[in-house]
This record gives sequence, C-alpha cells and structure tokens, in this order.
Amino acid sequence: MVESLYYEPHKLILQYDGTNYSGWQIQANAATIQGHLEAIIYRITGEQTRVTGAGRTDAGVHALEQVAALEQTQVVPEVFMRALNANLPPDVRVMNATECPANFHPRYDAKSKTYSYLISGMVHIPSYAR
Repeated sequence: MVESLYYEPHKLILQYDGTNYSGWQIQANAATIQGHLEAIIYRITGEQTRVTGAGRTDAGVHALEQVAALEQTQVVPEVFMRALNANLPPDVRVMNATECPANFHPRYDAKSKTYSYLISGMVHIPSYAR
C-alpha cells in the first residue's frame, strides 16, 4: 500500500482504449473502466472508493480525456497517478491527477464535451483506428 499523507478529493484525466471493456460504468460480470479503477484504488489505498466519471461510454468506446473524480483518497496526486498507472492495464492510463474542491462533480461541472465518431466500411480495421 502507498503511504497516505493527507485527505483531499482528486480529479483524474483518463485516456483509454475501450476495445476490451463493456463501457465505463460497473456491470456485473463484465470488465469496465470504472470497475478496474475502483479495484486498483482499493489495492493501493485499502479504501473502498467510488470513482465518478464525466459521462458513461458504451462497450468498445475509447476516451482521450475522460474526467473522473474520487470521493476520497489520502495519497498525494502525483504519487497516486504513478501508483494507478503501475497497476492499470496498458490500455487505461491516468494522464493527470490533481486535487479538486470537495464539491467538484465531473459531470455537473463540465463546461463542454466533445464526441468524435469514426465510421468505416472496412472489413478489417487497422489497430490504430480501433
């Protein structure tokens, strides 16, 4: 476990390839981004922590800058980000971790959201375009 130094809520900027996931939100018997994060946070901190995302993604959907927040943690943001990335699968990365106000909500405080769609008629889609 990482040594806890103080209590502050955290904001995470995530990037992930959703090919192998059933979306963001925790689902019974399915691999999800939120589920992986919460399990790894428990492994790192020993705390059951809910991670709230700015929005939900469907199965197979990728994210370049998904914003999420933790209800609680006691680990310095930079150390926390390194610990998460060391334990997350390679297709999920924490790009940034910062302290945030206690009342911060990634969905309600969002100023904008951008969605991009790639539609292809190709039989075999190149891995870089997944």
